[in-house]
Amino acid sequence: MKSYRITEYGAPLAGQDDATPVPEGGEVLIEVAGCGVCHSDVHIWEGYFDMGGGRKADLSRAHQLPFTLGHEIAGTVAAVGHGATATLGEQVVVYPWIGCGACDVCRAGDENLCAQPRNLGVHLNGGYATHVVVPDARYLFPVGDAPLELAATYACSGITAFGALKKVRAKAEGRQLLIIGAGGVGLAGLMIASAMMETEIIVADIDPAKREAALAAGAAHAVDPADKEARKQIVKLTGGGAPAAVDFVGADKTVAFGFGALATAGQLVVVGLFGGAVELSVPLFPLKSLTVMGSYVGTPKEMGELMDLVATGKVAPLPIATRPLAEAGQTLADLAAGKIVGRVVLTPEGG
Repeated sequence: MKSYRITEYGAPLAGQDDATPVPEGGEVLIEVAGCGVCHSDVHIWEGYFDMGGGRKADLSRAHQLPFTLGHEIAGTVAAVGHGATATLGEQVVVYPWIGCGACDVCRAGDENLCAQPRNLGVHLNGGYATHVVVPDARYLFPVGDAPLELAATYACSGITAFGALKKVRAKAEGRQLLIIGAGGVGLAGLMIASAMMETEIIVADIDPAKREAALAAGAAHAVDPADKEARKQIVKLTGGGAPAAVDFVGADKTVAFGFGALATAGQLVVVGLFGGAVELSVPLFPLKSLTVMGSYVGTPKEMGELMDLVATGKVAPLPIATRPLAEAGQTLADLAAGKIVGRVVLTPEGG
């Protein structure tokens, strides 16, 4: 088995050859066909989240080095433990947001919010490899007609967007939806929103190429949030402010922009983990009856709902580019530098 691993935070990933794991009990071994590179991978590679004000959240305690990144995984069932129910040769996307399975949160179906997570590529070794072990077959979902490289993106870009959009659907349906950030998750959000609700989508991004990509993907309007007139543009386009907004960046400036662009009774859902801290005017919360909330990926049930929606053919494919597994480190660097539009998926060929 070949993998590319963190051996030192912020340093180039190291290639490593090991014996291919043998699944035990209910475990399933997946031969990886594609693993998406997510901005969260950049934070884990660096070893921290930026909490603002010079504060950092240490991520090094979540796992031991060397460690294999990668949580957007799709591939083929290659081997199963004696208690596993998966079928050899089945093509699947892996739900990576795995909880302890025993706490009240997990029993309620919210494994993604478990206080003792076992997330693939975050806590357990992930998909920057030719093979990955999945703890149980219940975390595997059929991909239908979707190419495996595309299906991989639904494990994070897709489920993260879907989980957030469900929270704002009641506000956005028949009105407008402001999407902040047109990176991999933001573009996925645009396409999924178009499939799951009737809404006019406005995209805000500072990068002209990403605004163009959003318009090409079906956005009605695209604005530059760095433009001093951007908020006025949103107010004009929406007739008073956005009833619903999803921030797929999660930076101090984007949260402040989204908050300022809301209409009375508007709702802002923050998804991105770029980092920082923001100061908001407290009186506006009651005076405008505003809601600001977070959303972290999605539940296993929502993963099933998303893949059912994908199976209908209504979700336009996210623009992806494939790179050999050996380019994992360079891809992380390119993503950190903002050079990637859409999603890059690592494939084992040439890795």
